[in-house]
Amino acid sequence: MTLAWLEAGRGGVRVDRGGAAFLVVLVAVAVLVPVLNQTVPASSPLHLSTYAITLIGKYLCYAMLALAVDLIWGYCGILSLGHAALFALGGYAMGMYLMRQIGRRGVYGDPILPDFMVFLNYKALPWFWYGFNHSWFALAMMVLVPATLALVFGWLAFRSRVTGVYLSIMTQALSYALMLAFFRNDMGFGGNNGFTDFKDLLGFDLHADGTRVVLLVVTAAALAASYVACHLIVSSRAGRVIRAIRDAESRTRFLGYRVESYKLWVFVFSAVVAGVAGALYVPQVGIINPSEFAPINSIEVVIWVAVGGRGTLYGAATGAVLVNYAKTYFTGALPEVWLYALGAMFVLVTLFLPRGLMGLIPRTSSAR
Repeated sequence: MTLAWLEAGRGGVRVDRGGAAFLVVLVAVAVLVPVLNQTVPASSPLHLSTYAITLIGKYLCYAMLALAVDLIWGYCGILSLGHAALFALGGYAMGMYLMRQIGRRGVYGDPILPDFMVFLNYKALPWFWYGFNHSWFALAMMVLVPATLALVFGWLAFRSRVTGVYLSIMTQALSYALMLAFFRNDMGFGGNNGFTDFKDLLGFDLHADGTRVVLLVVTAAALAASYVACHLIVSSRAGRVIRAIRDAESRTRFLGYRVESYKLWVFVFSAVVAGVAGALYVPQVGIINPSEFAPINSIEVVIWVAVGGRGTLYGAATGAVLVNYAKTYFTGALPEVWLYALGAMFVLVTLFLPRGLMGLIPRTSSAR
């Protein structure tokens, strides 16, 4: 029974009604939010403000990050406590592009150097900033930088057969090391302040309501595409092997499967999803700094996945939205008790809802 996923599903495709409902909700968000913001008068109670759009866009980015973590943790058994670093690297790649677009509109009016470089007496643009004035190059870096880090780290870790809590500690240490590095002013990434004061994206004003709406729609589309891609992976034959690795890695290896290769490619794909989420996050929030690398952020993502439902994909994304909405509400209403509430939520879900909130919903998936 341990390796049942290697044999299951050969006769058909698994139908996921929960995932279908999740996609329907995303489509509704992508359609209704622009309507409520652009066509409903500001005096109406149904009007969505720019602030609300920014919050929803941020939640959707977090949902993508939760998807990335659930793919490797819920289906492959890889508990990463460093995915916030991959998210931040994608965000920094976007931030570098946005900083290069400011040009003479910055405080110091330098056409090449961002304001923080002028302030820190940089004489020339560092070599790793070259190319970020082009959107296609920045887009490639948003994917390649997180993917490359995941490839190198994963190849070394999985080849050495590092698993379990030891792998989790290593990913957390990697995230912490990157945070310390990016805090340094001489790294060329803005130090403690990071990047901010963005002006436009692809020639469109980032402060305009229309641009915010488009960014939200693009984020919803990216989240839907990420979900479909992850679902196709876990529903495929490779997905059954990945689940077998989660349940019995040694037995799967003895059957002749290249366990390290399967773990590596799913880890790299997860990093790409996290990097894209970070890249979409930055223009909507308007800032990126080293605090995004903080290990506590990666731990929070794990809580989102556990609360929503590990190993469900749509549950992880839903958990990210629900927990962050609660965070937004309670940090304003009861800021002194929010952290206790978050901890209590995680403990209670772990004890009484091992399948998360999605465990309260009867299974409706079937194979045909």
